[in-house]
Order: sequence, then structure tokens, then C-alpha cells
Amino acid sequence: MDYQQTLDYLFSQLPMFQRIGAAAYKADLGNTIAICRLLGNPEKKFRSIHVAGTNGKGSTSHMLASVLQEAGFKTGLYTSPHLKDFRERIRINGQMIPEYNVVEFVEKYKKDFEEIKPSFFEMTVGLAFEYFAVEKVDIAIIEVGLGGRLDSTNVISPLASVITNISYDHTALLGDTLEKIAAEKAGVIKPGTPVVISERQKDTQDVFVQKAKEMNAEIVFAEDEYVMTNVKQIENRGLFLKGDVLKSGQLKYKKLECGLAGFYQEKNILAVLCTLDQLDPGEFKLTGTSVRNGIRNVVKNTGLLGRWQVLQKAPLAIADTGHNEAGIAEVLKLIAATHYKKLHFVLGMVNDKDISKILGMLPQDATYYFCKANIPRALQASELKAQAKVYGLTGEIYDSVSSAFRAAKQAAAHDDLVLVGGSTFTVAEVV
Repeated sequence: MDYQQTLDYLFSQLPMFQRIGAAAYKADLGNTIAICRLLGNPEKKFRSIHVAGTNGKGSTSHMLASVLQEAGFKTGLYTSPHLKDFRERIRINGQMIPEYNVVEFVEKYKKDFEEIKPSFFEMTVGLAFEYFAVEKVDIAIIEVGLGGRLDSTNVISPLASVITNISYDHTALLGDTLEKIAAEKAGVIKPGTPVVISERQKDTQDVFVQKAKEMNAEIVFAEDEYVMTNVKQIENRGLFLKGDVLKSGQLKYKKLECGLAGFYQEKNILAVLCTLDQLDPGEFKLTGTSVRNGIRNVVKNTGLLGRWQVLQKAPLAIADTGHNEAGIAEVLKLIAATHYKKLHFVLGMVNDKDISKILGMLPQDATYYFCKANIPRALQASELKAQAKVYGLTGEIYDSVSSAFRAAKQAAAHDDLVLVGGSTFTVAEVV
């Protein structure tokens, strides 16, 4: 098989959450353990940091990888989902896994997979772990796919774990309260392994403290160690974050710049700094320069897509993958921090979530371009328009994301803002 045939096989044969939703979610680690055993347990052959959470885990994972790259370490990065290319999920020093590695892996183990019957995600985790082991990475940043306790990545023994913001997402699978969701995320806390919590949330902090106690794991809340002050969004037809960082009350970084936009990145930055503190300084010598450059150059170093990503500048067109209540709330803050006359919102969502709260948050004075991403999980544009109308959101239906985006750009004046969002899959079709 060539690369395209290999992808066709993977997408058609293995249940894929990205496309079909909950039916692809395997609520146990049996298949992953079987795959790792088949591969000679590659997860035991490299050091790692494990990153869980609802919002912020992607940005945090990319920043950690970027800093370690800047410090000269051969750094693996496993994230999901991908936007454009399956290989985005598996990188070393920002470079995607080569196509031939994907082809060889599938050809070598195809018959075994037909017996194990893994999901798409389980197979991909196996591929990533084998690749990082064979390539002898110094360290790998492993982002949880969904939840934590039963996520396929939860077979590693990391140097440290990180849990970012907890919000309502995938409630049918993870639970309908923040405490239940936090309990699933807390499943990444390992015996005797430090865990960093990016922010104190009253509904979840006790869950993490209790789990850490059970695991005899040191728990650190990032905001107890670090504070960011004088935080500003710097706009240049696009945004990035800048601020001073204090550790234990003492200035640590003056005017630290983050290559990612959004005031919420402040919490992610503090979690990154706190996590780096958990690494053995004898093995991981990190200078202030590598930390600064890693956080500033995160997009360039790791190839991160879809986080307040500027697609063009006149009119300003931006894509953002924020898709749950907390994610959309941050997108709205970024919109408020951007100078524009009129907002044109290209909106596509999925059909397996309650979207009513999100629609209720969106601005009524925008023009909407309702569309459906090209995946089975996507909500029909006509249904989206009907639900949006209840919340005073008006616009037209388009037969594809690309036609909606094209119409929005044509309608927008030079100083308007075109935003593409609502789901990862909508963004994937324009970046």
C-alpha cells in the first residue's frame, strides 16, 4: 500500500472518534495494552510528560515541547486530533512522522490489528510510541485524547503529569458534573509522580488533592508558584500575549512573550513553567533563554494549527478550534480584543453535543454563514440555522465550509473580521 491507501485503510477499518463520535470510544485499556505488548512495550523506552484537561492541554503540550526543543532535546510530541494531515499527531522536534513510517507500521501489524480490533486512536498511540522509542527521543510530550483514566495514552509512566482547565465536554462519556469529569482526568495521576494543576477550580481541586494523596504523588497548583502580571494582548492584525512572570514573589521573566493569543494562555504558561520545574535539573538543563524562545516560538517550532490562526489580513480572517463553553468564552474575549467594524462568523458544529449553551453565548450582531464539515458527526447546516435562530443568530446556509468562507470574505469590508469556528472539523477545512 502507498501512503494514501494506508490512510484510507485506517479511516475505513478502524472506528474513529473524530469522524463518528462516541461509538469509537473504547472504555478500557485492554486493546492498548495488547498493542504495546505486540510492539515490545515501547512506552517503557522513552521519558515523557503526560498532559490532560478539557481546554488548554493542546497549547500546554506544544509549549512544553517547544521549550525542550529550544533547550536542545530531541522531543517527541503526540497530540490529537489532526487538522490537515494525520501525521500532525506524531512529531519529533516539530517534524511530522514520515509517510513511509506510517505505511511500514500498518503493513507490518495489519494482521495483528485484525485480531485485536483496535480503534483508530489506539492504533495511532501504538504507532507514536513505537516511533518515539525507535528514534530514541530524549523526552516525549503526550497529550491525552479524551478523559484520562481510560484514555489509550494512560499506559505511560511519565516524569510528571499536567492537568489543565476542567470544563463541560464529552459529558455523555465522562460525566455530567465537573467533579465527575475531574475524576476521569485525575486518572493520569501516577504513584509517586508529581502532578501540576494549571488552575484552582472550586468544583475540582479537592478531587485532584484526594487522588494525589491516594497515589502518594506531589501535587502543585501552578498559580501557587507563579504569577503573571502586566498581561497585555498585543495586536498586529492578529494577537499574542505578553507579561511579566513572578516566582515566589520575585521577578523571573520580564516581558515574556507567548506566540499564542488569549488571556487563558496565562494559565497555560504558568502550568508549563511549573511542569518544567518538576524535571531533574541535572538531566534537563533549561536556561531562561530556551524557556523564553520556546514560549515565543511555539507555533514555528511545533507546527501548531487552529489557535486564533490568522488566515489573511485584509479583511482579517481568523480560525479558532474553541468548541465547548469555556473555549468559546475565550474566543469571544479575543474577538472583543480585536479591532474591527463587523463580524462575519463561519459556523459549523457537531451533531452529538448539546450546543444550546454555546449558541446562547454567540453575538447576535454578527452575520452567520452556517455550514457542515465533511464528516458524519457534523450537524446539518439547516438544523444549525434553525437552532441558532432561537438565540437571535441569523445568516444563510452554505453547502460546504469552503463556500461559506468564500462568501464571508467576499461580503466583508476591508476592516471587518471573518471568524471560522464552532468545531475542530470546520477549522480543518480552511487552515
